[in-house]
Amino acid sequence: MSEEPRPVEVVDNPSRGRYELRDGGRMVGHARYVVVAPEQDGTERVVFFHTEVDADREGQGLAARLAAFALDATIARQRTIVPVCPYIAAYVKRHREPYAAHVAAPTPADLAAVRTAAQLG
Repeated sequence: MSEEPRPVEVVDNPSRGRYELRDGGRMVGHARYVVVAPEQDGTERVVFFHTEVDADREGQGLAARLAAFALDATIARQRTIVPVCPYIAAYVKRHREPYAAHVAAPTPADLAAVRTAAQLG
């Protein structure tokens, strides 16, 4: 009797600033983000700046699954989505509902936060 393969799961790893695609104990993809201080209305901004899936896992719909999970979690936490990452920006554009009302263009402060986060690795 063969064992059922475990499904790939998506988890938030806020200490590393990324949502992770995990297959068992192995990370097979991630979407990096930085949380920027609240706007005047008190809403935090989540700036997504890099999404990647391992080459051997491409073409399986995992990047879309990762994007949907990350964006849905951002909305559930009542945060604003700031798509700097080309993949996340394209995903939001293709799936306007339910994301369009929760998206904002990046500000200079958002881009500065991305530069800092990217340098930290």
